[in-house]
Amino acid sequence: MSPATPLTHLVIKADDPTLIQLKRIKGQLDGIITMYADDRDCVDLVRQIVAARSSLGRVARDILNDEAGRCSKEQRTSDLDAILKEVFRY
Repeated sequence: MSPATPLTHLVIKADDPTLIQLKRIKGQLDGIITMYADDRDCVDLVRQIVAARSSLGRVARDILNDEAGRCSKEQRTSDLDAILKEVFRY
């Protein structure tokens, strides 16, 4: 799997857990922007940034794990190797 391979084979539904989590992260980012614009305490701001970053990392791992499962089922070993290397980076 090349880094630019799109996930076009995915069918995303409104109740997809990954989509729900990404929307939640978007809300976190909107909150961070508001906090920054309101000149909120830097420690509170950084805590929210770290939480959002952690959430994004979990989503990345989930997406890569799902794709690794598909590659395994379809016996796409070269793609699976590339995906597993990415999984272990997170």
